[in-house]
Amino acid sequence: MVKQGIAETQQSVFQRSLKSVSLVTLTFQNGALTLVSRYARTRPGNMFFSTTAVVMAELFKCVSCLFIIMGQEGGIRPWARRLNEDVFQQPYDCLKISVPAVVYVIQNNLLYVAISNLDAGTFQVTYQLKILTTAVFSVILLQKKLSKIQWVALVMLFTGVAFVQFKPESTSEKVSTEQNRLLGFGAVLLASALSGFAGVYFEKVLKTTKQSLWLRNVQLGFLGVVFGTVTIFLSTDGQKVRDKGFFFGYDMVVWAVVFLQSFGGLLVAVVVKYADNILKGFACSAAIVFASLASVYLFNFQLSLQFVIGACLVCISVFMYGYQPKEKTQSNLQAQGEKI
Repeated sequence: MVKQGIAETQQSVFQRSLKSVSLVTLTFQNGALTLVSRYARTRPGNMFFSTTAVVMAELFKCVSCLFIIMGQEGGIRPWARRLNEDVFQQPYDCLKISVPAVVYVIQNNLLYVAISNLDAGTFQVTYQLKILTTAVFSVILLQKKLSKIQWVALVMLFTGVAFVQFKPESTSEKVSTEQNRLLGFGAVLLASALSGFAGVYFEKVLKTTKQSLWLRNVQLGFLGVVFGTVTIFLSTDGQKVRDKGFFFGYDMVVWAVVFLQSFGGLLVAVVVKYADNILKGFACSAAIVFASLASVYLFNFQLSLQFVIGACLVCISVFMYGYQPKEKTQSNLQAQGEKI
């Protein structure tokens, strides 16, 4: 009995430690990606091509998931057999994944447009509209039912984002590159809509097929590389890449953005197993505060009353949306955790 009590105590301490690590990791990944991306897109000097960064992030994600599957299968032969059975012998199955793969490539390119034209705090707050779009598509595609408190949270979320958009222009960051606030807002708005649709679609595929999350992300990553490469040469970056090279403008900062975008998602997918909806909501809110305050020191961003009110409303709404009684818990944000 004593040993059992000690074991339960140790397990409880371990779980609390994991939750703490989850909170710190989720907050850092959400906030750091926004800040580093903003810095990389607004600093003086040679500017990297964002379309190539999207491709590299998808490539790293694909390779990482391949190694994870190899570890799960216990060797190269069972790993190859698994890939052959679940991927190569089922080409039509890949067509299901091609839909979110294309959408995610477009979404990630739009996010670079958004972060290039919006300050980090405004971007971080506005991009939380993906919660609203995910909820709407969950109701439409998965017939999920939202509680009254969740609908109230979504209205509060929309109101908070609206407040942030009406902050005085004089409070914006002082950067060396030209900014188009309307373009940035339009890009993050469309990216949020695409994120909601692709996330719910991906969740539906996961629930209706036997393939694992990691295998699905291998497919997403591979198709993302293909579609992303096509996007490069269909966009204005195509000729520039031919003239200056694929890795033009790359340095440690750019690689940090790619790393946070690809491996950061993998890390979150692991730690999120130990975090409930309340913890995820708290981490998301903490990331908003972290990115906003860091922008004050890094980019000379000036906090306005409208921004503070809007950010507070968004933080509260995110927390409210994730809070549900244990017996009624339905993770309407599951797709956001499953897409890496």
